[in-house]
This record gives sequence, structure tokens and C-alpha cells, in this order.
Amino acid sequence: MQDHDREPRVHSRRRFVATTAAIGLGALAGCTGGNEESTATTTESDSTSGEPVGQIGSGRSPFGDRDITGGVSVAEMPDLSGELTLYSGRGEALVGELISFFEDYYDDFDVVPRYNSAAEHVNQIQTEGQNSPADVFFSVNAGSLGALKDAGRTQDLPSEVLDLVRDEFQDPDGQWTGTSGRARTIPFNTDQFDESEIPDDIMEFPETEAFRDNIGWAPTYSSFQAFITAMRVLEGDEATKEWLQGMQDLGVTQFNDEFLVSQAVADGEIHAGFANHYYIQRILAGRPNAPLSTAFTAGDAGSIFNVAGALVLDTADDSELAANFVRHLLSAEAQDYFARTTFEYPLVSGVDPIGELPSIDELSPPEGLDLTQLSDLEGTVRLLREVGVL
Repeated sequence: MQDHDREPRVHSRRRFVATTAAIGLGALAGCTGGNEESTATTTESDSTSGEPVGQIGSGRSPFGDRDITGGVSVAEMPDLSGELTLYSGRGEALVGELISFFEDYYDDFDVVPRYNSAAEHVNQIQTEGQNSPADVFFSVNAGSLGALKDAGRTQDLPSEVLDLVRDEFQDPDGQWTGTSGRARTIPFNTDQFDESEIPDDIMEFPETEAFRDNIGWAPTYSSFQAFITAMRVLEGDEATKEWLQGMQDLGVTQFNDEFLVSQAVADGEIHAGFANHYYIQRILAGRPNAPLSTAFTAGDAGSIFNVAGALVLDTADDSELAANFVRHLLSAEAQDYFARTTFEYPLVSGVDPIGELPSIDELSPPEGLDLTQLSDLEGTVRLLREVGVL
């Protein structure tokens, strides 16, 4: 994932995404308070355990059905049996269909889901202590996973789970694994900017007068806070405070979530913003002619590749069942579901993203940063409050 030819790759990557056609049937709603929400789709799943599965759900891709040639099928994984309590920082409308599929596929398996923001779940698990009913925590970002690991609330995942995902997308101590990927990007209005006018250095944004009163962010959103945490790690707290203050001096507009940021860019209310890559794709899915495209910075906090992921809590009643559930989130069919339904990057080799997205290896995340360094979300929230962003 290291970038040895930064400038050409950045511009190539921008053109790659700028040409993305409509890759879905309808735009999804955003996420409020760091918890993702979207329009749900109808479940279309195979309910017979042990048989080949194929696609899960109706999806949102106009490409229709596709062969899943890579990864490990649900049919080849251990059966799920029993009851599992899932604390999900991913919204029901995004992942509820997938969870329902697993329940339907196995006759004796039931999930008790509790949906909330990832940050609220972390706080709740800490408050509940050893009385927590949680078996598995499903998070929108690595920072929340790392926070629970740092608090000693996790269990080792078996090698059968960890071996499905590249090392950089999981905890080096085997306490959590990524399940799908999300790239930080700059949505911009193509009626206002050419791609070459968007800085490829995130630290240049406060000094770019073209963005004055015309750029947006969503500081309560967990992925934005992970991005700021990365900036703290890479640039230091003082430089990060200066960047945040500079953006406020530039007249940045605050939104409740990054879907709304991207939508405002598409509507011309602002000219650019900060958002995860899939929000742009979701808008283009419903509005293929919207004047909206995606730019990337390179080698800095603005180009981090974060993951949604899962872990087994130390309070899990059945650790084997909990680990096998996490394993199912890495099945070929679940990875295909993430690609088609949430427009995220699959993390299992052999399952490709949907649409004309650059591959993971064509992205330019910062060197020397691993996802375990994004766990200090509390420090980031304190800093955001200190400079008046929150």
C-alpha cells in the first residue's frame, strides 16, 4: 500500500473515479451521530444450510447478478447455532439484511441486534463491564475497535478468521479484524472545480481561498474523527489544532453527516467537502448526472484507508459462535454484499469492488500509519472541543 510514484498515481486515481457511472439503483440516506443509516432493501436469500448461496439480497448495483469466484463461501464455513447478542455501530438499514440472511440460512441461529453509534456502544460496553450481554461488536471504524482492545475487553480471534484478511486490515495482536474498507476522499462540484484545482495535500486546505465559505465537514461523524486522529498521529496535536482553526477561519460549513456533505456538494450549496468514498458513489447511484466527483489526497491523514470491522467481547457467552459469526462477515457472499449494497471495498482477496473504483493497491494512504494508532478517539474529541469544533 506504499506509494512510490505519488503524483502520477493521484491524478490517475482522480480520473478513474471521476468517470464512475451510476453504480446503483437509489441513493442511501446519510448517517447521524456516527451511526450509518440507509434505505433498506428486500431480503432475497437462500434459507437452506449447506447449499451454495450466491448473492445475498437485492443489492443496489445495476450490474445485476455476478459470479463470486473468490473468497470462502458461507456453505464452506462452520454452522451457526445458538443466540448471539450483536452491538452494531453499523445501521440496521445497511447491515440488517445481511444479519437476517444468516438467521434465515441457519435454522437454529438467532441474533439479538442492538443498533447505536460506535462511540455509544464503546461507552455502553465499558459502563456495563462484565455484566454486558454483548457477544460481538461490529464497528464502522478501527478506532472504536482499538478502544475496546486497549480497555482489555476483547478476545483473540482464531487464525481461521484472521487468515482471510491482509495484515494491515486487522489488529496485529489478533483482537479484531476489518470486514470492509472505506477511503477518505474529497467530494467536489465539477461545475466549480477541475480535479487539478483540488490540493493533494490535506494540510493545504485551510490556505486555499477557493474554498472560502464553500467547503463542508461533519465533525460528529466517527470517520471524520478517525481522520483527525490520524492527523494527530502524523502531524502532532498542535499542527492539527492549527488546521482545525484554519478551516473554521475559512468558513467551513458543518453538517450532521457525510452523506449530507456530499449531497450539498452535488447540489452546489458548497463546492467541496470531506467524506468517505461511498457517499459520493451512493449519490451518483441515484443521480448519475450530478456535478459530483471524487478527489484524493496522498500520503497524509486525508488519504487514510479505514475499515469497518468486528471483534469478540470478553463477555461473550459462546466464544466459538461469536468468532464464527465474525468469520461469516468475511465470507465471499458477505463481502460481495458490502460491495453491492454499501459500496465499500471488500477486504477478502478475489471479491472485487463494484463500479470503476481504484483498487486498494492504487490508493495512497500515509506511510508509517497503521489502523491500531486510531484508537485515541477521546483525545480527538477533547481537541475538537478545545478548538470549538464540537
